[in-house]
Amino acid sequence: MGHDWIIDVLTDLKTFAVANDLDALAAKLDDTQLVAEAEIGARAKEMGRGLLGTGAAAGRRDRPAGGRRTT
Repeated sequence: MGHDWIIDVLTDLKTFAVANDLDALAAKLDDTQLVAEAEIGARAKEMGRGLLGTGAAAGRRDRPAGGRRTT
C-alpha cells in the first residue's frame, strides 16, 4: 500500500470541497496533492520504487486525476 492512501484521502477531501462550493479549499487541496505526490515520488525514487509501488512509472498515475482507482 505504501503512501498512496494519502493521495486517496486528499482526493476525497477535494471532491467534498468541490461538491460543497468550497473553491479555495479545493484549490489548496489540489496544490497539497501535487506536493504530496512530488514528495512521495522523490522519496520512492531514492528507495528505487515508483509512487504506487515498484511497477509505477514516473509521471504516470493508475487513475484519472480526481478519480478513484478502478482496480
